[in-house]
Amino acid sequence: MITETKIVKLIEAHLAGSDIFLVDVLVKTGNKISVFIDGDHGVTIDSCRELNHFLNESLDRDTEDFDLTVSSAGADRPLKLPRQYQKNAGKALDVVTNTGEKFSGVVTAANETGIELEIPPLKKSKKEPEVKKIVSLKYGDIKSAKEVITFKQ
Repeated sequence: MITETKIVKLIEAHLAGSDIFLVDVLVKTGNKISVFIDGDHGVTIDSCRELNHFLNESLDRDTEDFDLTVSSAGADRPLKLPRQYQKNAGKALDVVTNTGEKFSGVVTAANETGIELEIPPLKKSKKEPEVKKIVSLKYGDIKSAKEVITFKQ
């Protein structure tokens, strides 16, 4: 069976020095391989196609057959790496903590250890000033985080 470790090493060596980075590799029974990549400035179809071609050339189908899919870690997939949170600075996220707390807010800061989310104020009355709330979360405390997709301009 083709191992996840082997694929990760190939990909990381291939992507070193670029703005594209590996997010996740899944190897399921029957050598069904799924690779998810992201980029500091997004991922193009050409980036996925180029990595797919590289992996097909690097893995020997004659020794062991496989099914390979390379795609972007799109908005429907949870964020996994600090680099993804940093890329999403200024954007809205829905976050669930390990304790079950839910937050929706805009990423105002992201570093190697955690993020800060600006939570919109609850609208109580027009007389009370709106106070923005900042929530700091360590990556280890985040169970899941997904981009909030909006269609407003």
